[in-house]
Amino acid sequence: MMSSSLDKNKRSRGIRGRCLWCVNCVKWIPVLFIVTIVVWSYYAYVIQLCFLTVPNAVERVFYLLGYHALFIIFMWAYWQTIFTEIGRVPNQFRLPPSEVEKLAEADTEDAQRQVLERFAQNLPVTNRTVTGAVRYCHKCQHIKPDRAHHCSVCGECVLKMDHHCPWVNNCVAFTNYKFFILFLGYALLYCIFIALTSLKYFISFWRVSILNELKEMSRFHILFLFFVSVMFAISLVSLFGYHCYLVLHNRSTLEAFRAPVFQAGPDKDGYSLGKYNNFQEVFGDNPKTWFLPLFTSLGDGVVFPVRAQHQPSSYNSMGSTQTSCEEQLERSPQPSPALLVPIECPA
Repeated sequence: MMSSSLDKNKRSRGIRGRCLWCVNCVKWIPVLFIVTIVVWSYYAYVIQLCFLTVPNAVERVFYLLGYHALFIIFMWAYWQTIFTEIGRVPNQFRLPPSEVEKLAEADTEDAQRQVLERFAQNLPVTNRTVTGAVRYCHKCQHIKPDRAHHCSVCGECVLKMDHHCPWVNNCVAFTNYKFFILFLGYALLYCIFIALTSLKYFISFWRVSILNELKEMSRFHILFLFFVSVMFAISLVSLFGYHCYLVLHNRSTLEAFRAPVFQAGPDKDGYSLGKYNNFQEVFGDNPKTWFLPLFTSLGDGVVFPVRAQHQPSSYNSMGSTQTSCEEQLERSPQPSPALLVPIECPA
């Protein structure tokens, strides 16, 4: 009897494992689609356009140098966006088994709230739920740090989550948000460069004399290359522009749709410290590395500078504890002098 139940458990685990493997493979389909388009565009531009169509050697060299410079940095940013590990919640935010048991045994919402408030009183959290309670993830069993959210696709909470992007098969969040912005920007430049440099030959293909001289296959590749580059450029303009707007206002996509809640209430500009400081928070304080796909974002993804009115200099958790101003200064993030918001201590 016991052996048959064990066999059933093994079979069920095997079925779940195979299903999970299939699901993980399906998630890579959008990425493979993008990679296929990029590989084809490389062949169409370098071989069909530059080597088989462009007659002038100087023009060909200029096209090849410009194209490969954009191609390399674009693919570098795309690689970083895909394969950078998501920021995971530190262990200090996780409730120990005893606290999880207390939370499960609490029979009222107020009792559950008190359990979470007591545990979170020494954690650097300022965000709250719409009811003013500490944000807690029942699936991960930990207090959510500020700006962290649970991703149903990744199956865990992610630091400063922006959104889950199927085109990179990864969460766009604190650890790779800069890479995602650069990926969009360089993809846009890549498409614009291809469209502008192939435009002359695209127009020439409508002339009878040129049509008689060029091979049909080359004509097809270049015509299709122009249309695809223009189509992707149009779609990338709005997306890249929107994320530039979010960077300058220090908001994530989730925060743009639903403002973060502080003790004083919702505030969509709660993390905005001015456009230049907001830009530095994502791209870093060294201008030499701003536009390179290297991680230079300020902070640790757990604690973020907030506007002065949201600084918890006199935090009172359910009336049970008070945090001194000196303690809050120690907890405040120290990403850059330009980003620091002074906390005025009471006399």
